[in-house]
Amino acid sequence: MKLNELRDNDGARVERMRVGRGIGSGKGKTSGRGQKGQKARSKIAVGFEGGQMPLYRRLPKRGFTNIFREENTVVNVGRIQKAIDAGTLNAGDTITVEVLKAAGLVGKVKDGVRLLNKGEITTKIKVEVNSASAGATAAVEKAGGSVTVDATE
Repeated sequence: MKLNELRDNDGARVERMRVGRGIGSGKGKTSGRGQKGQKARSKIAVGFEGGQMPLYRRLPKRGFTNIFREENTVVNVGRIQKAIDAGTLNAGDTITVEVLKAAGLVGKVKDGVRLLNKGEITTKIKVEVNSASAGATAAVEKAGGSVTVDATE
């Protein structure tokens, strides 16, 4: 392949259809809109149901979105144990958010990392996360480790 042979893929650039430009264009007269009526006009009321109460007004309003909700990325103690067994994590080091990211246990960290108690932990580890469940903290401490919750990050 040469630089002068580079070109777009087929269908990557499509010229827009010019409507209403004569019968020979194939999109003349009614411009592909059929004949007459509201749907043939330029502006059509979206959600209008011919006078019947529209669906968005028939259904009840429910719930709300809490704009202050924190979205934590979840990591389970069982996954940490698997990573230690596989050699991805070093049990002697303090396991922080950056270490978890580097090991591939967490992807994008939104508001922080939360440690949950799914699986088993048998290795003594020291973990620093933004939040942790009571069960996860108990499981790590039972194995001889410690959990430090740091909510400032």
